[in-house]
Amino acid sequence: MATPALGQDPDFDADVIVVGGGNAAFTAAHAAAMRGRKVLLLEKAPRDQFGGNSYYTAGATRIAHDGLDDLSDLIESDPRHPVTTVPPYSEAEYAADIAKVTEGRNDEAMTKVLVTEAADGLRWLKSLGLKYRLMYERQAYAREDGSYLFWGGLHVGNVGGGEGLMQDHLVVAEKLGTEVRFGQDVCGLLVDGTGAVVGVEVRANDGTVTEVRAESVILAAGGFESNARWRQEYLGDGWQNAIVRGTPFNNGEMIQAALEVGAARGGDWGSCHSVQWDANHAENESNRELTNRLTRQSYPLGIIVNNRGERFLDEGADFRNLTYAKYGKVILQQPDSIAYQVFDATLRPKLRAEEYEMPGISEVVADSVEELAEKLGVDASALSKTVEEFNSSIDTTIPYDPNVLDGRSANVVPPKSNWAMPLATAPFYAYPVTCGITFTFGGLKGNIDGQVLNEAGETLPGLFVCGEMFGGLFSGNYPGGSGLAAGVVFGRRAGSLA
Repeated sequence: MATPALGQDPDFDADVIVVGGGNAAFTAAHAAAMRGRKVLLLEKAPRDQFGGNSYYTAGATRIAHDGLDDLSDLIESDPRHPVTTVPPYSEAEYAADIAKVTEGRNDEAMTKVLVTEAADGLRWLKSLGLKYRLMYERQAYAREDGSYLFWGGLHVGNVGGGEGLMQDHLVVAEKLGTEVRFGQDVCGLLVDGTGAVVGVEVRANDGTVTEVRAESVILAAGGFESNARWRQEYLGDGWQNAIVRGTPFNNGEMIQAALEVGAARGGDWGSCHSVQWDANHAENESNRELTNRLTRQSYPLGIIVNNRGERFLDEGADFRNLTYAKYGKVILQQPDSIAYQVFDATLRPKLRAEEYEMPGISEVVADSVEELAEKLGVDASALSKTVEEFNSSIDTTIPYDPNVLDGRSANVVPPKSNWAMPLATAPFYAYPVTCGITFTFGGLKGNIDGQVLNEAGETLPGLFVCGEMFGGLFSGNYPGGSGLAAGVVFGRRAGSLA
């Protein structure tokens, strides 16, 4: 099909249609608009619920860098910078972390593109108006001398978290002339006689369907995590009961639409990103006010027990960034799909304030382990035995340091490999957690430019994919912050070609 002059073909409503409203979608729209393309972004959510899963994040974005000096042109100034150490995080380390947490099931070509282009992608977005900072409250502990040491390879995030990220994206889109339409229930794809995708179908509230046409369509409408039937079918029985952390609009309908026009599946359809999530908060699903504050991510400091009072995982296996996205699944597999994070009075002040001091938090406090068990409805003798065995097995000859993999272990089953501290000082605290699903790892198959592929490995003309719909990078687990980074990298690539 001949390429029309930009914005001139009367048969087209736009040059590029972007389906979706999160970080990847807006990044793709910006890249296309910067090329002079007439861009139409169709967001399923109404204006007051836009932003996809990106809105619900803390804005953390993983990039390779050479340390604080290298980041100075990207991040906002902060009076703590002079007493802050940010270890370099190389592209090789980034790629190795992805390979490690996915157990080698990541797409190597996609990984290489991600780790080499993420930093440049953020700098490009900053030039358009997005704002970034060091994430002190999430990725560094203050040391006794008042200094800060960042850890885990994830150091940079958006000013204002996910909400700030998406508001900045919207301002940029308006500045670049992108037309953004909210409340657009895109339900299908249009294909011409040559097999090229030339637009989308949009369903109105009364069920009528209208056509919106363009030279290219970029799909950035998320995975299928809000579709309970698909979760059960593809992730397994029990997943229908997981709590949806983010947007309720990611139901997989556009994945299905792409499959129907010949797209191939990509990535791991049997796994997802899932975390420990407040089990008892009255509004713990798709909460736009509290967003990411319903996670409970200080678990490496304490222990986690199920409702039998037993530990069942290694809380200190690695930095939180490299374990948190797989532990929601482990919680789901426990009796009644619930567990309890347990800390004592010594550890409690070290917990993330934004998560453990939020309004309406599910918190249980007691003056003894036995009393804590009774309040939780857990067998008191079982929990007491667990805590006593844990406390007595800690290698206290090794100094405790939460900023590094300190090797301070507890020799129990399962072990705690790092950061083992005895739970010995009253009062004791417990936080009920369940499985909160973030996004699914299975989606569409594409090449590194985001062009959608069919089963034969051929491109589907006019169709692109980015964001959580683009399968291949993650399987079973992922390194924290790499999802937003992937949205930037592959959204930019798709928008630069569409």
